[in-house]
Amino acid sequence: MPAFFSTVPGAILLLIVGFVLLIKGADVFVEGSSSLAKRFKVPSLIIGLTIVAMGTSLPETAVSVSASITNNNALSISNVVGSNIFNMMIVIGVCAVLASVPVQKKTLKQEFPFSIFCALLLAGLGYFGGTQLGRVDGVIMLVLFAAYITFLIYSAKKSIAEGKEVEDENLEAAEEMKILPLPKSIIYVVLGIAAIAFGGDWTVDAASTLAAAAGVSQTLIGLTIVSIGTSLPELVTSVVAARKKEVDLALGNAIGSNIFNILMVLGLSSVISPLPLQIVDFIDMAVLVAFSLITWLMAWRKKKLGKPEGIIMIVLYIGYVVYICLR
Repeated sequence: MPAFFSTVPGAILLLIVGFVLLIKGADVFVEGSSSLAKRFKVPSLIIGLTIVAMGTSLPETAVSVSASITNNNALSISNVVGSNIFNMMIVIGVCAVLASVPVQKKTLKQEFPFSIFCALLLAGLGYFGGTQLGRVDGVIMLVLFAAYITFLIYSAKKSIAEGKEVEDENLEAAEEMKILPLPKSIIYVVLGIAAIAFGGDWTVDAASTLAAAAGVSQTLIGLTIVSIGTSLPELVTSVVAARKKEVDLALGNAIGSNIFNILMVLGLSSVISPLPLQIVDFIDMAVLVAFSLITWLMAWRKKKLGKPEGIIMIVLYIGYVVYICLR
């Protein structure tokens, strides 16, 4: 890579290009792979709960896996934890300020508790694993992820069999996906994978350069710039939905993305290369659990998140960013 990209202006440019490749690559990959799945008669239900649902976590996956391969392990953990905190407090908080976010009973009783359990599991595996996430821990998380996907598919099939309507933005997106010509579908998949791979690699390189130049830790860069960048698709989608007053599923999808990030992204990353943990990582995990509990309790009280709750969530996030910049 040219020496220019080792400078601060070059690293910033590389970071922006990396984010664009990650976001567009994920879109193209989901469109191509969903089209292939439809061509081979895979039900929209399965496509929605697997390919489409995991598509929003592809940027985080690419960054964390690239970081794991290049031994920039601090970025793997901080990217996921930072993205999850951003999804919970800013993506949902902004939605709640713009338009009241109703909370489904299933989200309160199933997805919220499970997302908190996943964050606690992450901290527990790291603590009892000698302050690192090893390959066995990664396998445990991936097995749990497979079980979670299986449960989602089983629950959705059961609801359909009982004549109930299954509400999920991912299912709606899968049903709206068109079957592209076979060559075009394959090209989309290949281009999507290439863009995600290069985007993840360049983002990690740029983040490492910026951290070194600014004299700050990769953890701080991962918790702020990288995590926000990889979560931009969720933020933009949620803001557009809020403006259209279509935020019924916003909270459930954000929580689902958080579950995917921990179980799939960190599970895969730690299988590739064990991830050492620092004290600050456990503090950030504790913040994720605390913020999740606060949001859960606010949602449980009114069965919705309105403007006051949204403002509280945004202020808490700003306070957290100030804290991590000062520590």
